[in-house]
Amino acid sequence: MTSVDSPNSEGTIEDAALPRRFHTKVEVRWSDMDVFQHINHARMVTLLEEARIPWLFGDDKPTDGLRTGCVLVDLHVQYKGQLRHEDTPLDVSMWVEQLRAVDFTIGYEVRASGAAPDSRASVIATTQMAAFDIDTQRLRRITPAERDYLALWK
Repeated sequence: MTSVDSPNSEGTIEDAALPRRFHTKVEVRWSDMDVFQHINHARMVTLLEEARIPWLFGDDKPTDGLRTGCVLVDLHVQYKGQLRHEDTPLDVSMWVEQLRAVDFTIGYEVRASGAAPDSRASVIATTQMAAFDIDTQRLRRITPAERDYLALWK
């Protein structure tokens, strides 16, 4: 299930400053847990990757070309609270923090299932992604259609 948040109809200054967010649910697998009964760090990175797929790489998205040519350049993950198997499905919200000629940075907030949207996120992360030409093995410019779509989420 996915949804989109945007500033409400009141149009308050605080709301206008918030980026539009893409929300999706990501199921936690039993194998995502570690010995301490919370989601393992490497598995959390995989769950973030799975959350990006319906937002950026679907057939109906202007960014679908990135699925054959996009590389992860940088990753930061901060844990503010534990997430466990019983917190599934996780609510992942994403937006574009920065958009440049060949790359963009995605912001993430991850909350347990049923957590209030304004509650403290358990995980805050960013990934810098770069458009990449597999044939030439070089970075490529983000196309105008990709840029327009990504800019909607800034």
